[in-house]
Amino acid sequence: MSEPVLNNVVEWTVSELSAALKRTVEDAYGFVRVRGEISGFKGPHSSGHVYFALKDENACLQAVIWKGTYGRMRVKAEEGLEVIVTGRLTTYPGRSNYQIVIDSLELAGIGALMKLLEERKKKLAAEGLFDEARKQLLPFLPAAIGVITSPTGAVIRDILHRLEDRFPRHVMVWPVRVQGDTAAKEVAAAIHGFNALPESGPLRRPDLIIVARGGGSLEDLWAFNEEMVVRAAAASMIPLISAVGHETDITLIDFAADRRAPTPTAAAEIAVPVRAELMSTLSDLGSRKLACWRRNLDRHRKELNLLSRALPALDELLAVPRQRLDACAGRLPRALRANAQIHHTHLTRVASRLSPRLLSHRIDRCKEHTLAFGDRAQRAFRISIAGRIQRLRSAGQLLTAYSYRGVLARGFALVRDSGGHPLRSSAAVEGGMRLDIEFGDGRVAATADGEPASKPVSRVKPRERGGQGSGGQGSLFGS
Repeated sequence: MSEPVLNNVVEWTVSELSAALKRTVEDAYGFVRVRGEISGFKGPHSSGHVYFALKDENACLQAVIWKGTYGRMRVKAEEGLEVIVTGRLTTYPGRSNYQIVIDSLELAGIGALMKLLEERKKKLAAEGLFDEARKQLLPFLPAAIGVITSPTGAVIRDILHRLEDRFPRHVMVWPVRVQGDTAAKEVAAAIHGFNALPESGPLRRPDLIIVARGGGSLEDLWAFNEEMVVRAAAASMIPLISAVGHETDITLIDFAADRRAPTPTAAAEIAVPVRAELMSTLSDLGSRKLACWRRNLDRHRKELNLLSRALPALDELLAVPRQRLDACAGRLPRALRANAQIHHTHLTRVASRLSPRLLSHRIDRCKEHTLAFGDRAQRAFRISIAGRIQRLRSAGQLLTAYSYRGVLARGFALVRDSGGHPLRSSAAVEGGMRLDIEFGDGRVAATADGEPASKPVSRVKPRERGGQGSGGQGSLFGS
């Protein structure tokens, strides 16, 4: 039997067939809602897009979330998370497979939420964000309290009323959404914002922060389980009280906060003491302090009385000193007379040695010494003057030997320019230059003639100076 002839089958290109399949899949299914487990998730791509696969027991479906869509999602994709996604089914011709472009992603039931919550709790606990050692002590009486909550709910009114009843304080409210896609970002930003306020000024940093929200389901409270909120609470330098939900509601911010309150009202009770009770306690302590001081005073008074009884009488204490004073008073006149007699005897002994003859002898010896010292001083002065005169004469002779006038006396002459500066070479003399020539017996003014640059010897015309005429000294450089 022969094979059928297929020459009449329509011919497709690969691109045409891929485009036809893409249109068929998109037209037949459009938007779909798929439930599966996330597999192969490695975080956002460098482009910002997210790629992974959805799988169940028997099949696998490729998935992609575009960058803009992923940024708006409240629940982020994580490996092994069971989710329900909604999107458009399409194909990817480059790999000849089909995939779903996800527009929304939500957890598949309460079990998935609890699983994600438990895994996130373990991760943050491993980083040390829940350690008791890093938690701060709450201030006993904060001057200002910052409250992060919805400004329209009953929570803020409950907190304000409770603070008013117990101990009125200055309250600053940072309004945020406590539910929805943007709630986590707003709460984290509020915590950072309170910490960024200055310590002084019209809007100063609060001493305590309360993060509060009323009760709700796990989905309603999910914003307080987000990592950004937990990390912001753990990084807060201001002590923070978590008051999210009712007493049975547990969120991750409760573990990172410095103190957890079961309700927002309880948070206000933890934040401040009762003013009336505090005043009563202070009054009681004041009364006890006064009573203690009085008892202590009475005890010291009794001890003083007992000690005073053990002391001897005043007359007994002064009896011995009185007797000693009387005895000293009786011996004082005799001691004064004896002392005066001793000094008189000593003075008489000294006066006997001071006779006129002895004084005259001592004066003569002092005079002789003075005359001898005077003669020695005159001789020393004359010797010193003679030495100084000799050194002065030697210095004068040396000065005369070094003086240029001695050289002039031997027949030399000193030539100066009109400014009085010595000329040391013929090259420095120009034609017509006025010169001053000094000999050993006087000076002569002259004028240079010729070009000294080409002729080493110039002729000088003498000028009259010092009463000399034209027939006086004559030409200095004449041949």
